[in-house]
Amino acid sequence: MGRPPALVYYSSASGNTRRFVDRLGYEAARIPIEPDAPLPDLRDPFVLICPTYADGEGRGAVPKQVIRFLNIPENRNQLCGVIGSGNRNFGATYALAGRIISEKCNVPVLYTFELAGTQTDIDRLRAGLEKLGDSLCSTTS
Repeated sequence: MGRPPALVYYSSASGNTRRFVDRLGYEAARIPIEPDAPLPDLRDPFVLICPTYADGEGRGAVPKQVIRFLNIPENRNQLCGVIGSGNRNFGATYALAGRIISEKCNVPVLYTFELAGTQTDIDRLRAGLEKLGDSLCSTTS
């Protein structure tokens, strides 16, 4: 069984993303909601899990705290992929934050899930993260 890459996530007060990450069962660093709280300090490649909070036009899709975190060059340089979440009821803006981060940071969208995800999402993502972790270990050793 492979070792997954480090995980970093943002979750609002609704807690959908936090519940999803908890169900994954891997250690993960949380980007805090509070604007002045210290951000996670990472030294290894990581995958970012980010929900979408867009208006009907797609504005504000990436939470400000995630932008603050990714504006630190060392964090951005260690980002190896993004997992987006959202609500399919919002059509074109579903998981938009993941697509925006992917484009801005030149990393792949590895997966998307709705709200707090399903067991199928958890199973697929565990398998994919373990495979990604194995490939990262083989390239950084």
